[in-house]
Amino acid sequence: MQTLVIGLGSMGFGAAVSCVRSGISTTGFDLNPDALERFESAGGNTTKSLDSIANIDCVLIFVVNASQAESVLFDSQLLSGLNPDALVINCVTLAPSKAIEIGSRITSQGFQYIDAPVSGGAAKALEGRMSVMASASPQAMSQAKPVFDAISEHVFELGNDAGQGSQMKLINQLLAGVHIAAAAEAMNLAAGLKMDLHQVIEVISKCAGSSWMFENRAPHIAEGDYTPLSSVNIFVKDLGIVTQEAEQKNVVTPLSDAALTLYNKASESGLGAEDDSAIVKVLAERSGIKLPGSSA
Repeated sequence: MQTLVIGLGSMGFGAAVSCVRSGISTTGFDLNPDALERFESAGGNTTKSLDSIANIDCVLIFVVNASQAESVLFDSQLLSGLNPDALVINCVTLAPSKAIEIGSRITSQGFQYIDAPVSGGAAKALEGRMSVMASASPQAMSQAKPVFDAISEHVFELGNDAGQGSQMKLINQLLAGVHIAAAAEAMNLAAGLKMDLHQVIEVISKCAGSSWMFENRAPHIAEGDYTPLSSVNIFVKDLGIVTQEAEQKNVVTPLSDAALTLYNKASESGLGAEDDSAIVKVLAERSGIKLPGSSA
């Protein structure tokens, strides 16, 4: 199976490397030359142009947002380089309505489409242990099995129609965004109480108040290391999708609204490209608290 991975960021790189490790012939594409070089070093093939690809059986899309996904699919010659009945697996977090729209355009041109947002973080992606929230026809899911076996630990089959996978990712991102905000608030309070932040992590990680996001992001705050794995701006986008979709259905989301306000404030303060845990800096500034790694 000739596979193309578009977007070699933290999740896309992990997926691409996992495909190579499983013996799948894999080409990577990214606008960042460093990402291409990194993937070549990991044993993958690369291309600098989507207009030059040919004979591709499966495309995995790991770009940032719906606009970028539409651009690579419809503003390049990508589709003309796919084999008949090829798979397009879209792993981008999208509004469900947008997933349906893109899926319809792809299938109308004779290709298989899988709405397949993912979760798990960069470390699990690199290990081939992501969770995939997929919706597609049984035929498409069957074709995708070798790729999903390579990149994922869990594949949840959520229905036959595009949009159903994205609905589930919507719920995941609501919880993830709120949990990161809660972790930041807790760590900021602990810092304000002059507590040992590493001890806080050790204890809370074994208590009922913990969450996966607390255990993953709180160490970033304790170390003062905001090297981005998932950035503040990702949750500006994703919680924006959550609140917009909820508003359209007349569903109230007060915790998501509050968390989104915090992410927006962080982005407006110049923290958008930093790790999403950097929202704690907004809380610390408002509280007059000095965090690890802070020069203030």
